[in-house]
Amino acid sequence: MEKLFQLKENKTTVRREIVAGITTFVSMAYIFFLNPQILGQTGIPTQAVFLAAILVAVFGTLFMGLFANVPFALAPGIGMQAYFTYTIVFGFGFTWQQALAIVFLVGVVDIVITLTHGRRAIVKGIPAELKAAIGGGIGLFVTYIGLKNAGFINFIVDPGNIITLNGKPFTGELHGALNSILAGGGVTPELTKFNTSSPLLALIGFIILVVLVLRRVPGAFLISLIVTTLIGIPMGVTNTHIGAGTSVGHAFGELGHVFGQSLGAQGIGSLFSDWHHASLALVTIFAMGLSGLFDAIGTLIGIGNQTGIFSKQDQKAFDDSTGFNSKMDRALIVDTFTTAFAGIVGTSNTTTFIESASGVAAGARTGLANIVTAAGFALMILFAPFVGVVPTAATSPLLILVGIMMMGEFKKISWESLEVALPAFFTSVFMAFSYSISYGIAAGFIFFIIVKFTLGKFKEVSPVLLIVSAFFLLNFIALAFV
Repeated sequence: MEKLFQLKENKTTVRREIVAGITTFVSMAYIFFLNPQILGQTGIPTQAVFLAAILVAVFGTLFMGLFANVPFALAPGIGMQAYFTYTIVFGFGFTWQQALAIVFLVGVVDIVITLTHGRRAIVKGIPAELKAAIGGGIGLFVTYIGLKNAGFINFIVDPGNIITLNGKPFTGELHGALNSILAGGGVTPELTKFNTSSPLLALIGFIILVVLVLRRVPGAFLISLIVTTLIGIPMGVTNTHIGAGTSVGHAFGELGHVFGQSLGAQGIGSLFSDWHHASLALVTIFAMGLSGLFDAIGTLIGIGNQTGIFSKQDQKAFDDSTGFNSKMDRALIVDTFTTAFAGIVGTSNTTTFIESASGVAAGARTGLANIVTAAGFALMILFAPFVGVVPTAATSPLLILVGIMMMGEFKKISWESLEVALPAFFTSVFMAFSYSISYGIAAGFIFFIIVKFTLGKFKEVSPVLLIVSAFFLLNFIALAFV
């Protein structure tokens, strides 16, 4: 144990690591109930998504603990869950099999970038304030989805003017509402009157969650999820019927129909069937990979440097070394391989969860804590039959609050400077209101170049930014002729 995890060198003990690992597990367990609710809308069997998320989380968390020896747990990221469902499937018209293929390819591309140290050029080539705008924009995106799912905000679109995208009705969402306006249709945004049970339950759940988080109660998200679900029983919102076809065995049967679909004819085999789909797929792969890279690095540096898990030598090795000797290098390798695995198993992109900070705060300093956390994740398999019990009203408050927390990235932006504010604003606003992280990144990059060119500071634009922006422009030109 000592030789494997170097407990004395990291100034920790077995007991402390076990307690911290349990703390991280309790803080993250809610994600397994949220994941099937979001991805299940695409048509993927919900129990399959539930198990896929667990298998990926166990794999990534164990891999992180044993290979990188750091206490950072992995699971499907909330922002990427939303992107998978609302942009890739609903927005761009890909099937869920093709969307999983995109996730797999994102992992493969990230693996190549990480192993060739191309990530260093990307990280250094994109301004810090644009990275912050991307993080905050995803927060806006997630918050809006939470508000919609909770029923707090509704868009009433003229039934006589239903807008479709790739043959599918795209009403009821902000994107569809805006399209309806442009097409001359009627749309009325309205705040819910809380005269129905579901929005009222979501409001109760959100208040409970806020109180628990502000009081810093361990496992606040999971407790809120359970309590809100229970309150929903007498309100008639929670589905208490657990019928046939909801056993653990049935869940694994559903997983069998999803596992490997990304690599089949309906997945990667049809992803590049025509130039229109191919261009969308390439842009999406790049945008998801970029977002995941920033997310992982931000979490690792933000938690690791403050607690001493990553020493100054680790940081220097990450910035300058050509090898993979630092903990941060190895942690990023784990992050990328886990995303590729997620695409094969049947869930959205994984990320290093910020909730790992709860375990670190409880004393975690080595990968031993991850072994305990992964064991907790594995036990979650027993709850597969209860996936359909948790109502949307119980999960939507979690989305809202997570989005609010992510918007803290905006404080890193110098809003008083128009030179900085313009590209940052368009990055975050386009991301949230167009339901597309890709379009947000594209808008921000392009406006950044325009601003720098106008001010005679074109030399400040990195080659990476120019290449990426040119790719986005070519994609938009191609889409204009569809």
